[in-house]
Amino acid sequence: MRPNEVKRKLAAGGTVFGVFVGFGSPGLAEVFAYCGVDYIVIDAEHGALDPHDVEGMTRAVEAAGATPFVRVPANDPRILLRYLDVGTQGVMVPWCQSAAEAAAAVQATKYHPEGTRGLASVRAARYGVGMALPEYVKVANAETMVIAQVETVATLEALPEMLQVPGVDVFFIGPNDLSQSLGYPARPDEPAVREVIDRILAQIIAAGKVAGIMTRDGASARRYREQGVRFISINATSLIAPAARGFLQTATAS
Repeated sequence: MRPNEVKRKLAAGGTVFGVFVGFGSPGLAEVFAYCGVDYIVIDAEHGALDPHDVEGMTRAVEAAGATPFVRVPANDPRILLRYLDVGTQGVMVPWCQSAAEAAAAVQATKYHPEGTRGLASVRAARYGVGMALPEYVKVANAETMVIAQVETVATLEALPEMLQVPGVDVFFIGPNDLSQSLGYPARPDEPAVREVIDRILAQIIAAGKVAGIMTRDGASARRYREQGVRFISINATSLIAPAARGFLQTATAS
């Protein structure tokens, strides 16, 4: 496992930017990494990506110099184990709705004495030949990140306790699911939803934790950065679609 540059940058007070890629394409993930983003979140929650797909995409992201994370389908130790073993440097856990669930994600991600993750000579451990397993355990515990998603009303109520859970590196807001939970499906810009998002971000930051969020463009990313958000993401389609439409509009203009 390599040093986690995202973790180092955040620890130094910096802000990191990344792209969610839900397509089973190592090449696409690699292109975004070469563009200079800090990380790629390989999205295995929505879509058809399995650990084999994620392994290939992880290799591509690493080769291009970015940090690979994976958003897992569920907060289940067996699922987290498989996606971590392919070599990703952290997990984003969806629908984390209580301190107990956040703690369970940490337990499933870390090895003894910090957790209960199963240990084997897998790719993450350089197959047991590139690094001695006892050394790998120490490195993995230090470098692997846990990103808990804040995206439901239940999470809002549990957030003060969740912020006290050791081992959670980032609290990440999912605006679409949060808007749905608040009664405004797919309307994250609704004033009532925006007010809740701003309140959550302020609460995370005031607790001295790293706040993260999904954005839709550079302007919204800048606004959140100015609010103190330090883990800022955008979806691949939010980058590709406007570029394709802009190309066609310019090319076909009379």
